[in-house]
Amino acid sequence: MTSPFFGTSIRRDPSQPARLAARIDAEVRDRIEEAVDFVCLDVMVQARRGRGVPAPAADSAADRAEFEADVTAFLERLERDLTAAVAIERRVALTAAGRAASEPRACAFAVQVALAKELPDYWPRFDETRERHAAERLAGAVSSGGERRGLLGRLFGL
Repeated sequence: MTSPFFGTSIRRDPSQPARLAARIDAEVRDRIEEAVDFVCLDVMVQARRGRGVPAPAADSAADRAEFEADVTAFLERLERDLTAAVAIERRVALTAAGRAASEPRACAFAVQVALAKELPDYWPRFDETRERHAAERLAGAVSSGGERRGLLGRLFGL
């Protein structure tokens, strides 16, 4: 029997899920969201630096749209790369985890949480996908921006 006076822990925010499994899933999701945001923002900043373009601005709608598109692309690639390591019968559970979410972004993160719980080597695989994603995006940024000019070339318009 639980006492109504001690319904929540002092260390836990009352808005957090009460069940331990739900709290763990929420923490894993937060870590994955932070990692994905970091990967995409880092690639965006490096690509702009390579093209000699200013860094993204927090209040720019165009920068926000570019960031959101890269997050979506990275999540799709991450799901594609990581589900390849899961047995076919377990993939059904992953798609069910994704279908439980209401929007596409939440669906993608729900699948990532399920993958993180399924794969013991989730984070090393995440890093491998991150490295490939960054290499491709940065190679595309340099090639689309032309040859990167040196300091004198930028100063004198060469």
